[in-house]
This record gives sequence, C-alpha cells and structure tokens, in this order.
Amino acid sequence: MHEVALKMKNIQKSFSGIKALDNISFELRKGEVHALLGENGAGKSTLIKILSGIYQADSGSIEIEGKEISIHNSLDAIKQGIAVIHQELVLADNMSIAENIYMGRERCNKFCFIDFKAAEKEIQERLDLLGIDLKATMIVSKLSTPQKQVVEIVKALTYNAKIVVMDEPTASLSNKEIEMLFSIIEQLKEQHISIIYISHRMEEIFHISDRVTVIRDGEYVETLKTEDTNADELVRLMVGRRISDYYSHIKRKLDEVVLEVEGLCTSDKLQDINMKLYKGEILGLSGLVGAGRTELARAMFGIDRIEAGSIKINGRATAIESPEDAIRNGIVLIPESRKEEGLILGNTVGFNITITVLEEFIKFIHVKRPKEQEIIHTFFSKLSIKASSPWQTVGSLSGGNQQKAVVAKWLATKPDIIIMDEPTRGIDVGAKAEIYTLMDELAKQGTSIIMISSELPEVLGMSDRVYVMNSGRIVACLDGAEATQELIMSYAAGVKND
Repeated sequence: MHEVALKMKNIQKSFSGIKALDNISFELRKGEVHALLGENGAGKSTLIKILSGIYQADSGSIEIEGKEISIHNSLDAIKQGIAVIHQELVLADNMSIAENIYMGRERCNKFCFIDFKAAEKEIQERLDLLGIDLKATMIVSKLSTPQKQVVEIVKALTYNAKIVVMDEPTASLSNKEIEMLFSIIEQLKEQHISIIYISHRMEEIFHISDRVTVIRDGEYVETLKTEDTNADELVRLMVGRRISDYYSHIKRKLDEVVLEVEGLCTSDKLQDINMKLYKGEILGLSGLVGAGRTELARAMFGIDRIEAGSIKINGRATAIESPEDAIRNGIVLIPESRKEEGLILGNTVGFNITITVLEEFIKFIHVKRPKEQEIIHTFFSKLSIKASSPWQTVGSLSGGNQQKAVVAKWLATKPDIIIMDEPTRGIDVGAKAEIYTLMDELAKQGTSIIMISSELPEVLGMSDRVYVMNSGRIVACLDGAEATQELIMSYAAGVKND
C-alpha cells in the first residue's frame, strides 16, 4: 500500500467568471516523482499556485498525509512542508550560498548577533550529504544554473520540505547538467521526499517520473504509471492528437542553392565548415551541446567574427561582418534564448514585432500609425498570437506566444533565410505544432530555414537534410529519408566519423 503525501480533491478556481480549474483532483505519493503534464493554459500553474498559497481555491480540499489543511499564503505552504522551485531562479547574486538560504531567517547566537558560522556549517553538511561539490561560503554569482538549482533545493530542505515542486527545471541545462539534477532527485526520493515535476520534455518524463497526470483546459484527464504509457498517448491526452500529426513538412526536390559556406573558421570554435542550403529547404543542424551549432548560427548572422572561409548567397560572395550585413542580405536569426536575446520583455507585443522595420513607418519625427497598425495586425493574425491586445506586455505572454512574437519580428523583414536556434524549446506541444506548421508554410513559399534542435524527433520530422556537428566541425550530411536517431547520435558522439 502506497502512502499518500498529498491529496488535492475537487479543486475549482475561476477568474472573472472564467473557470481556470474545474473539479481537478491530484494525488502524490511519498517518495515518488509525479509528472504534471498539460499545454500552456491547461491549468498546471494555477493548481501549483493554489498548492503554494499564491491563490486560494474557490472550492475543494487539500490533505497532507491524510490531514485536511488550509493554505492561505506562501508561509502556510512552507509550514506544511511544500516548496516550489521556479523556472526563473530567485537568488541574490552578491551573497553566499548560506546567506541566500537563510535570508530573512538568520541564525543568531546568544549575544543576538547573526551566527554565520553555524549557518555555513549546517548548509555545508547538507551539501555534502547530497554529494555536491560546493562550499557554503561560495558567492552565488560564481555558480552555474544547475548549481543555483541545488541551492534552491537545499533551501527547500532547510524548511523540512516533504513536497517539492519543480517547474521546468531543465529548461536551460545541458545533458550533463540534467544528469546531475536527476541524480539529486533520486537522492530526494530515497529520503521519502515527494516531487511534482513539470516539464514539456517527454524524454525527461519517461526517465525520471513514476506516474503522470494529464490535465487539459482546466480539467483532470487521466493519471497513468509512466512505465505503462508512451509519448504518443500522453500527447493525445494533452491535445487530442498524436506526435506524428505535428510534423506536416513534406520533403521536396532541392535544386537551387541559396546559401553556400566554404571553409568557414572562427578563432574559438568552428573549423573548416562547408555546407549548402537550398531554396525552400528546412535544413536540420544536429549535435551535442558544445558541438558548435549556435556558434555557426552566430557567425552566419555576423555576431561572431569569421576568421577564414567564405559565404555565398545566390552564388555571389558576400561579406557578413555584422547582423546589419546579414539582414541586408536576407538572413535573420531567431536565437535560442528568446527572453535574453529575442525580446524586450518590458515592452509591448506590437513594439517587439515592429522594432526591426521602424523605417517603414517612421520618417524623421513623423510616425505613420496606420502603417504600424497594419504590420502589427498582419503578424498577429498570421501567427495567431494569443494576447489581449498588441499593447499587452510581451513578457506576460506564454512561452509559445513569446516565440511567435520573435518569429513575427523577423518575418516583418521579409527574409530569404531564417536560422532558428532551438525554435520550440520551453513551449508546449500545441504551440510546437503551430511553429512546425508555420515553418512548413514558409518553406512552401520558398523561404529557406536552418533549424538547430536538440530534439531528434523534431529534426527527423521536419528536415529535408540533416548536418551533424561534433567539436566545431560538420561530420555528416544525411538525407532526411535515411537519417535515424541512432545514426545522428553516432556521428554527434564521435562514434561514427566516415
């Protein structure tokens, strides 16, 4: 018989008369990792905010270890042993690990002075127990993202957390860093700590979770043992479609070269890169983290200096020494990090869409508002951006709609070649399908796309051809029809190099 750590029963929550959660129930067992799946807007965040005391449910009940409790605020949740580790980590960079963990609840000695030594000793013991090679006195700004996540986990343990919620914990981690996080999660399980794991990455769900609960449109759908299900079934439960339905791209005959790279080298990473891109092609660029894919994108977009080699566009040698040169020649880059590099989060959706084409509606100090509105509404409609209005702050949109805003910004320049670096990272399956459909439509219209992706099903489903990189070099060019996950990985890992 499994011991139940948490039971949320018949939870309902409405905002301005619109139901966000409709009679949802959720059960978490002691020492299990329970994945919570659903599209953006399905209700995951609302459910977790109720559990953590940010929202209060309109009706329903919450039980911890069989005892009904009330959670009115975040402090109540902490007292009940509930901790949430958010995707956006909140730590003071200029303070030590120990100072961050005990901020606001500092230990004092008998003379009423803060006892830094006692705090550092306790935190060091907890770090050592988890097998983490960190010192409690280390300044947080010196830590990597996974190390900062460890700090958040240790902070949760100092509150004697029995339930830990992890929201997209691997969004910005490499494969090696993900393995480190999973090792810590296994240790937490051994201590009978229960984990609610929220992620859009199917491979993670199957690697780390024991059970999966799917919610859709604010309603409970189903709870399954992870070992008894598969990705196709989970996607169907989330959105009513299978994974194979997403990849609408139809492979086409490739005959007109629009971009040719020969012998390209950079000072720090890329070595003798040779590649071709055809008109209307979706070209997949695969490889492990650190292989040089993003560096190649940055070089072709003029961010990183090219030390040797050449780039030809439509057969003509072209010097690309800056992003301005790239844009002028019809090349745009949709970056991996949309929040840091793709958007001005504090400004409106409309502003972000039109920032690349200001010259089309601003002459001297005169702003042609009708032209501005035309551009904004064209791309709002074309990309089905879901926002209350073009004047909504872009930072308040879902990940999928933020990504659409980045795409719209660059489509406004009417590019011939689009480089997409991890175009569907951190967005839900429904938004992914919309991005895939858009990519296919662009390819049909003759736009050429270079898609950098770490998701092999995405690479195989969308690419006409696949280039594989390893250690700053292109080591294979595979036809989309012959490429397999195993073949790509063997080249990416250096096992195969013929």
